[in-house]
Amino acid sequence: MTLEPVLSRIDENLPQALDRLLELLRIPSISTDPEYSGDCQTAADWLVADLQSIGIDTEKRQTPGHPMVVGHVDGDGPHVLFYGHYDVQPVDPLDLWDRDPFDPAIEKTDGKKVIRGRGASDDKGQLMTFVEACRAWKSVHGTLPCKITFFFEGEEESGSPSLVPFMQENAAELSSDIALICDTGLFGETTPAIVTMLRGLLGEDFTITGPDRDLHSGMYGGIAMNPIRVLTGILAGLHDDTGRITLPGFYDGVPELPDEVLAQWQGLNFDHAAFLGEVGLKHPAGEQDRMPIEMIWSRPTCDVNGIWGGYTGAGFKTVLPSQASAKVSFRLVGQQDPDKIRDAFRDYVKDRLPEGFTIEYRTDKGAPASQMSIDNPMFEKARGALSDEWPNAAAYVGCGGSIPIAGYFKDILDTDAMLIGFGKDDDQIHSPNEKYDLSSFHHGIRSWARVLEALTR
Repeated sequence: MTLEPVLSRIDENLPQALDRLLELLRIPSISTDPEYSGDCQTAADWLVADLQSIGIDTEKRQTPGHPMVVGHVDGDGPHVLFYGHYDVQPVDPLDLWDRDPFDPAIEKTDGKKVIRGRGASDDKGQLMTFVEACRAWKSVHGTLPCKITFFFEGEEESGSPSLVPFMQENAAELSSDIALICDTGLFGETTPAIVTMLRGLLGEDFTITGPDRDLHSGMYGGIAMNPIRVLTGILAGLHDDTGRITLPGFYDGVPELPDEVLAQWQGLNFDHAAFLGEVGLKHPAGEQDRMPIEMIWSRPTCDVNGIWGGYTGAGFKTVLPSQASAKVSFRLVGQQDPDKIRDAFRDYVKDRLPEGFTIEYRTDKGAPASQMSIDNPMFEKARGALSDEWPNAAAYVGCGGSIPIAGYFKDILDTDAMLIGFGKDDDQIHSPNEKYDLSSFHHGIRSWARVLEALTR
């Protein structure tokens, strides 16, 4: 099956593809708010009908939460599974939106056409790039280039509570040769990227208690230990002067980059000054012997996400508080074990608590990092296909965030995940005025057509 007629069909039918995306974006499928549970059902129904319209055997499958959408089409060659999510983030604060977030439109921003609306980039626009590529293949050739499973969930933005049980119960049906995930982005404006590493996540939410009540700072100041002083001392000691994290054994399982990946990253010419300058900062704060791009993609982190205690209202209430609290998170890489790091952190805190002080933790289990092996030949095929579509050659990159579904595919289905997306850093996902560049949508559809063709060679 030849590719060029498919690419031409994608170009010709872009207006209709946009109309379909705008229709999907009008459905307020906010998964975390029970008020919108009916809209999540509506979005799932819309996707079922759309996939069925191009001849894909598709069902809405109910779960204890929002439904899954699962579709299958038979074919020769490799079996490809494509994953996306149809749920979206809440829209608050609504007054910061320039238009109704569920009244999407094509607008011009900084001289470029963008699709404006909640879910435009995360993840409805990205999801539909793959669907539209399949639609074009089917319309030109009467069939799709290989066996494909479509797998869309409706709880990604609310923690995916139904996802793991559903995958475990339907493992045989969902197993494939490769899982494609479209929930990431480009590197810069015109460099396509395949994410091969995702950082894991561990969080610790805790309260330190000292005296059994707040104390008058005039009567007790100087003789009584202040829990805030204890807490800030603990937090300050988590890093040394070079930016390294001080927990014993913390770097166990942290790998060095392969030479070929390191060379690719160096070739990206990441401008850390511009990256930090966009948020009013200047100097990288991570390990000083590492490239800035390593700090956000392939090195582990420890950050204080919140700290509170004592009186914070207007004026002064001169007390030594009874308690002080903090939230600390760790982004993990390689083979770092979240359970061992949690134990190391709690031992570190315990060793620094004064006699008579206690600590209470309120945290869930952490998630390890995900590492995709580029030894799978499908990765190089996809990289070549993406390079043919975009001005710059595609690169293997890391991602500072965590996308647990990639690990689930490996752990539950024994399937490698390939993360390819066409979002941009300024798409304002999870924020007011979310957008998706029209060029990203258009070239994203063409990219998937190229990738499908390449995977079936």
